[in-house]
Amino acid sequence: MSGTFVGMPAFPTAAKEALADETLRGNLRYATHTIRDKRAKAVAELDDWAELREAGKQIKDHTLRNLDRYLVQLEESVTAAGGQVHWAADADEANRIVADLVKATGETEVVKVKSMATQEIGLNEALAAEGIAAYETDLAELIVQLGDDRPSHILVPAIHRNRAEIREIFARRMAQWGRPAPDDLSDAPAELAEAARLHLREKFLRAKVGVSGANFMVAETGTLAVFESEGNGRMCLTLPETLISVVGIEKVVPTWRDLEVFLQTLPRSSTAERMNPYTTMWTGTTEGDGPETFHLVLLDNGRTDTLADEVGRQALRCIRCSACLNVCPVYERAGGHAYGSVYPGPIGAILSPQLRGTRSEIDASLPYASSLCGACYEVCPVAIDIPEVLVHLRDEIAHQGGKGHRLERAAIKAATWVFEHPGVLAAGERAASATRRLHPSRVPGAGAWTDSRDLPELPPESFRDWWRKNRTNGATRTGGRKDGGS
Repeated sequence: MSGTFVGMPAFPTAAKEALADETLRGNLRYATHTIRDKRAKAVAELDDWAELREAGKQIKDHTLRNLDRYLVQLEESVTAAGGQVHWAADADEANRIVADLVKATGETEVVKVKSMATQEIGLNEALAAEGIAAYETDLAELIVQLGDDRPSHILVPAIHRNRAEIREIFARRMAQWGRPAPDDLSDAPAELAEAARLHLREKFLRAKVGVSGANFMVAETGTLAVFESEGNGRMCLTLPETLISVVGIEKVVPTWRDLEVFLQTLPRSSTAERMNPYTTMWTGTTEGDGPETFHLVLLDNGRTDTLADEVGRQALRCIRCSACLNVCPVYERAGGHAYGSVYPGPIGAILSPQLRGTRSEIDASLPYASSLCGACYEVCPVAIDIPEVLVHLRDEIAHQGGKGHRLERAAIKAATWVFEHPGVLAAGERAASATRRLHPSRVPGAGAWTDSRDLPELPPESFRDWWRKNRTNGATRTGGRKDGGS
């Protein structure tokens, strides 16, 4: 199924459908609360967490301000180390580059370590159209792929599935993709993991081409780094003869010293671990060690446009830890699929509309998929002010028009005129008070708001009239004391 989520409905429609699924809500509630509680404990262990957070923010901001320079340095470093660099302006160009590179090897299948960039561009589907099978090797991504599903979380793509559902998917689909699941497979986690391990092992040993993303790229050395927890990434990055890495241009950092900050903040914010179980780094190619050929595809796909927005560009600081998803009250109830993007939750609500534009129904709705509670900003390890960007994008969407926004502007314009004419306002207040018993309990056309909120009752007289009756030159009619006296 496409990772680009083409044709998804607007967030309110998709969220309403998700809210009707009690199993989904239960799975999400349990998983997000568990992860965020563990994260809070891991972060609390560091007395200098605030300083690390600020350091990460400054490193990212500095890099983004000088992105052109560091990308050129990265290309020079990768090339000097024996790699080849390709530049892709959009998803179509990136998919074409990767497909051509795979076909040049003569192979018809690749193994993949989890990569959000390749999901963003729909690489699996593009390769399938060229007769190339792409096998996901991360456990959660395997579950999603076998289930013909879509990822719903940055860190745990199959967070919407429980053990019983996973067992059913393995039993039903594994044989169609390779080694079948055992006949007596139960839903015990250890058995599910073992079934996945055996299923994937033959693919690791057979594959000649690996495809990856990267969490970070170091400009001064040309080194790429992947953080993962299962070891599948290391298999994909070391066993194949050819390695192709597709990485967003914002993932570069200037120096090894900069990388050290994120080696501390990313594991604690994502998996609540002091250090990542598997951190694999590679620099170009080395004879007799790892892939013989390395290609780096640098992906723009809307990132340059995002960089041009002084408020919105902070979304490019994101290190994909998913902490914002796990504390978001909207995500917890609606799930990731409702966001119509490989990037769900609060970060997806600000990143997807900038990468893809806000002309589609789904992208125009995403900045409104928030209560603006600010919990996402509080946990972000690089201090992205997500509420600020949400409001900024809402303003842009309102100015580009649409039926609802036109009505809103007309209403505000009318209200402005009334407030500028006190006599009209006073007459309206009196008329509203005089007819208050005739007012409906629900505002026509505003059911989505008033179904869960009571309209305030209008008083028998306006405040303006009450003031005129009960106050004269600052003194009450029942006493003589001036306001503010003691």
